[in-house]
Amino acid sequence: MSRRASLGWWLQFIALLPVLLPQALHTRRHALRLPPAGGPQQGLAGAEWGGAPLRLLLLGESTVAGVGVEVQQVALSGQLAESLAQQLQRPVQWRALGVNGITAIEACEQLLPQAMAAVDLALLVFGVNDTTHFSARRAWQRALSELAEHFVRQGAQVAFTAVPPIQHFTALPPLLRRVLGARARLLDGDLRQLAEAREHAYCALDLQFADEYLAADGYHPSARGYAVWAQALAERLERAGVVARR
Repeated sequence: MSRRASLGWWLQFIALLPVLLPQALHTRRHALRLPPAGGPQQGLAGAEWGGAPLRLLLLGESTVAGVGVEVQQVALSGQLAESLAQQLQRPVQWRALGVNGITAIEACEQLLPQAMAAVDLALLVFGVNDTTHFSARRAWQRALSELAEHFVRQGAQVAFTAVPPIQHFTALPPLLRRVLGARARLLDGDLRQLAEAREHAYCALDLQFADEYLAADGYHPSARGYAVWAQALAERLERAGVVARR
């Protein structure tokens, strides 16, 4: 069924290419480009709880780099650490290792060499760029496996975030949004299957989407969007048993 769905997507994409290509070129030419979040790319949340902190690493694309907000404290990394600290009643030592525009395949070469310090939990955040770069699904799966195995060998827990819902990105024209959203769902299915097969946590993104969750570029989360995402992630991570109170 997966192969049939993939073939169906490509047939639709090729049929719509004369319409999609001008839309994509126009969007790329006129899109608002926001910088990554500034400030420290690591920190400590929940210091008031005392004790040994949970060592958290977020590794991934522009949402880990914090595009859409000014500082990491209100991006996904900082807000997830704060949500986990309050939920678990323990400190969370966090680090964000993200690059705007990177794919999972590129991350294996560019980011893993920077991720040698021991962590308790590695949260892998990929999918948008692999969707828009049309990464081959087998290459996508191999890259995810390589990323996860790197942290498993270090004794860390591994969790994946779901591929973001590109169909809600208002920066994109409706038809392009719908077609890329369908592609994102295919990659997300691959990610979910891999996570289940390797017994890693898979964190679905099942919140009700709202305009206020998007930054000014219509493509990345706003501070509010990051906060809602972070809270949902914290709850899923605890239910999955990859983080616990101490």
